[in-house]
Amino acid sequence: MKLIVGLGNPGNEYSDTRHNAGYAFVDRFTEGAKFSLESKFESLIYRDKEVLFIKPQTFMNESGRAVRKVMDYYKLSENNLILVHDDLDLKLGEYKIQKGVGPKVHNGVSSVEASLPSKDFLRVRIGVDNRDKNIYSGSGADYVLSKFGKEEREVLDDILEEAADELLVALGLDGE
Repeated sequence: MKLIVGLGNPGNEYSDTRHNAGYAFVDRFTEGAKFSLESKFESLIYRDKEVLFIKPQTFMNESGRAVRKVMDYYKLSENNLILVHDDLDLKLGEYKIQKGVGPKVHNGVSSVEASLPSKDFLRVRIGVDNRDKNIYSGSGADYVLSKFGKEEREVLDDILEEAADELLVALGLDGE
């Protein structure tokens, strides 16, 4: 079984923020499937055959706790984990699917890494940086909690679909 974890923050105030790109990816990948809240895992969960999708409800900085609970319960190793998250090291419209490589700073990713014996798991890094350095002077933490503009959301939607298609192929789930 594969575990695809979309990182984000629960609550309406965080929906459509850059930090919730992981949630958006999972929603796109599952095509609007109905997730159920599993309190023992502190996560919203949806299962499709041999793939388990979760959206931790612990808030970003505690995501590792929820991921660890699910992995322990299902006896999954890091080889079964795909972590999907926003990444300020990549421009909006870019993504990378890499094993063991993450952003310089990301509290959610750090939480997951700290909860596991190895950092060697697959990551889908969704670029969210669209700052004009001459205009934006705030912190990265504030920026990732800002909402996407309409045009930015269109760029994100396109890249989420492209990344989901590539992940399907990489996992051998593309039906070919």
